[in-house]
Amino acid sequence: MFHRRRATMAAFLLPAIVIYGVFMLYPLARGVYLSMTDSLGGPIANFVGTEQYRAMADDPKVTAALWHTVLYAAVVVVAQNGLGLLFASLLFRRPRVRKTLSVVLLTPTLVSPVMAAFIWSYLFAPEGGINALLGLFGLDSLQHVWLGDTSTALYAVAAVNVWMFAGYSCAIFLAGYMSVPPELLDAAAVDGASGWQRFRSVEWPMLAPALTVNVTLSLIGSLKVFEFPLVLTNGGPAGATDTLTMLVYRNVFGGGKFAFGIAVSVLLLVTVVVLSSATSSLLRLRERRI
Repeated sequence: MFHRRRATMAAFLLPAIVIYGVFMLYPLARGVYLSMTDSLGGPIANFVGTEQYRAMADDPKVTAALWHTVLYAAVVVVAQNGLGLLFASLLFRRPRVRKTLSVVLLTPTLVSPVMAAFIWSYLFAPEGGINALLGLFGLDSLQHVWLGDTSTALYAVAAVNVWMFAGYSCAIFLAGYMSVPPELLDAAAVDGASGWQRFRSVEWPMLAPALTVNVTLSLIGSLKVFEFPLVLTNGGPAGATDTLTMLVYRNVFGGGKFAFGIAVSVLLLVTVVVLSSATSSLLRLRERRI
């Protein structure tokens, strides 16, 4: 009876395992193999071992792109989750406007990333909406060529990412807020705890699972960013917004260095897996300690 049940379970799982192997594991293994060849994208490819990885280690563009990718992800994770938490806290305390403002905050996530990047490219233009708004309030000294300056371009691109997905983080934090037992908040209020004390001692610990989900998802998404730097800056100015995905795209589809581009994509995969796994593990460990 037990063996029959296991055989039935295996029969149900087999199609999913086959599909996962064909569409996930085989492309991954094939990509790692191609990164160890001199392939130009055609049918002929000679095995060259770790030559592409040695070339990648000696290429300053790869080092710079890796740094830009990690910095971009750090900015997005902090800003996106900080704003998401702030909005969720405000909406939790204002139930009358919660539904209306939730829809408003989630609206940017409905726009395609390419369309959002085009919209913001006009807003960041020297004569665009951001500088016009600053001039309207007499802040002409703050007007800037946001996407044309190497010191601000990466942060401007990251701001678009934050604008688009802060509402998504807010929704997850708000779901966490709704799971906080009202008795705890009432007991803290009876004890005379201030708003900050209630947040620090009651709300923040109870939001730990939501924080884990938000940080992990935003970290993975921002490390893989492609559409925003491609449309807004195309990697410029002077490579200031070149990320690993941009290098993969440029080498695989335009640079004639197919195998090198695949090797960069393997580096990106390792970066995403290592950073997201480490972050998720630390946050889950924090959850268990609370």
